[in-house]
Amino acid sequence: MTWSGRTVLRDGVRLSCRDWGGSGPPLVLLHGLAGHAGEWDATAQYLSGRYRVVAVDQRGHGGSERRPYDLSRAAYVADVVAVLDRLRLRRPVLVGQSLGGHTAMLTAAAHPDLIRALVLVEAAPGNPNPNAPAEIGAWLDSWPVPFRSREAAVRFFGGGRVGEGWAAGLEKRDGALWPRFDRDVMVGSLSENARHGSWDEWARVSCPTLAVLGQSGIIPPHEADGMLQRRPDTMAVSIPGTGHDLHLERPDVLHHLLTEFLNGTRAPVRR
Repeated sequence: MTWSGRTVLRDGVRLSCRDWGGSGPPLVLLHGLAGHAGEWDATAQYLSGRYRVVAVDQRGHGGSERRPYDLSRAAYVADVVAVLDRLRLRRPVLVGQSLGGHTAMLTAAAHPDLIRALVLVEAAPGNPNPNAPAEIGAWLDSWPVPFRSREAAVRFFGGGRVGEGWAAGLEKRDGALWPRFDRDVMVGSLSENARHGSWDEWARVSCPTLAVLGQSGIIPPHEADGMLQRRPDTMAVSIPGTGHDLHLERPDVLHHLLTEFLNGTRAPVRR
């Protein structure tokens, strides 16, 4: 099965989506910071026979509005709600990795009537971190842009499935490969999270939730413990030997966990 491109406009901001079709219950996939909807292609292909699957390029990313005027968390949430409304996705499961998981969590907290279930992949409520924007900026500055070839990009991003996934998000321009986002937009998209945690929002999430964590160190153990203490009904799984992009590293394991969760089977809790 292949996807078709769909565009949603909200307050003049263009949102690009990959609509994989399907007649089953809706499932919406959200990528992380500096990522793109194509990261979810393998997952979308796996699930599209049983679900109506839509992957979204979030504002400032991929094929969506490159320089939106509003980079607030509320704007990201409103985008998700607009996609659900315009594409008639009634009570979907939201699946998000990293920043996409955070947006999914905020959406479930703010609009409990709209969301059936929530899956967080390497995502957590987070704590204030005033150094985060500078750290993200330094990471983006380390990219040897433009990349002279796809092979060079894959190597820079670590090779294998992870490297291929990140390289697929680049665009060809003037004989080289460039990011499909602007550095200041990425830093701005993270700035509100850097100032505020989202523990109150996490406590307000009422739908069934699966948290899938790697061993990247981005989400420290005490934060994962705090999530379970505040919402002990959360299903939590840690996948050994995986990093922050576990959805690219081990899609087979993630697909198994998603299938169990979506079928109503409780995944084992591993601490």
